[in-house]
Amino acid sequence: MNADRTGVVVVGAGIAGVACATELSRAGIPVQVRERARVTGGRMASKRFDGRPADLGAAYFTVDDPEFAAVVAGWQAAGLAREWTDTLVSYGPRGREVVRGPMRWAAPRGLRSLVEHLAAGLSVTHNRLIMTVEPGPRVDGRAAEAVVLAMPGPQAALLLDPALAESTRAVAAQRWSSTLTGVLRFPSRCWADFRGAFVNDHPVLSLVCDDGDRRGDGAPVLVAHTTAEFAAGHLLQPTGARPGIEQAVRDLLGLPEPATFTHVHRWTYARPKAGDGDSYHLDDDGIGLAGDAFGRPRVQSAWRSGRDLGRALAARLGRA
Repeated sequence: MNADRTGVVVVGAGIAGVACATELSRAGIPVQVRERARVTGGRMASKRFDGRPADLGAAYFTVDDPEFAAVVAGWQAAGLAREWTDTLVSYGPRGREVVRGPMRWAAPRGLRSLVEHLAAGLSVTHNRLIMTVEPGPRVDGRAAEAVVLAMPGPQAALLLDPALAESTRAVAAQRWSSTLTGVLRFPSRCWADFRGAFVNDHPVLSLVCDDGDRRGDGAPVLVAHTTAEFAAGHLLQPTGARPGIEQAVRDLLGLPEPATFTHVHRWTYARPKAGDGDSYHLDDDGIGLAGDAFGRPRVQSAWRSGRDLGRALAARLGRA
């Protein structure tokens, strides 16, 4: 490794970036993670309300990759992850139906706690806004062995020098949709048992989760995710969506009382269109891209993308 270079710089401390940095660190390659937010987690975001966490991003995760299952087993042993449910409901033209599927996992302390656990021991700098990634590669003018952008493509596009043509084309090919997440606290648990509900063909809602059931504490809290179409009309002022989200949830579940508290979080780039190629991007300039845009939009896909890119970089740098 050249003495004037800083190792590998990973931009983004979501699960993809942290998984990539973990593989590089395991291979003995110096790696620094830079995160513009004040906390680790990315779209596995959690926020505390009155001391209690609620998940604002991903609603749950599923597992079928053996290596990811081993990571999940570690979270479970640490008391950070729990099996939640394999049964949800669906609201649609035929009314309310039961939907069975894979086991969904949840995190009592919030999904962000899982990424923080995975990042233990890594060098992560928060509140660090990266401005440019240039040929070399160089990050804000400083040379690196390689640079990983672990973030939605439209955000990565703002950092990439146009001279990095291959990576610029890769991020331009990504397609993302937005959503709003509403956290609603009610006076009591006045809804029928449902755990979580997919909502089809609805003008406002796409998913509603019983956060008290998901968290395991029985709190009278629901978390609702909106459709991309509804979100698009409120991205400039998400707080204006509060009445519409609350009314939609109350109408869907037949709730007699209004919420005592509602918080709305904006995700401009919430969900990518599923990728159909490699699990990551790595070009000849030493620029890597990772995230769930390189697979099905799932937590596991993001972790696997980071893992695979980290291993590919370790092989390229002679440390595999």
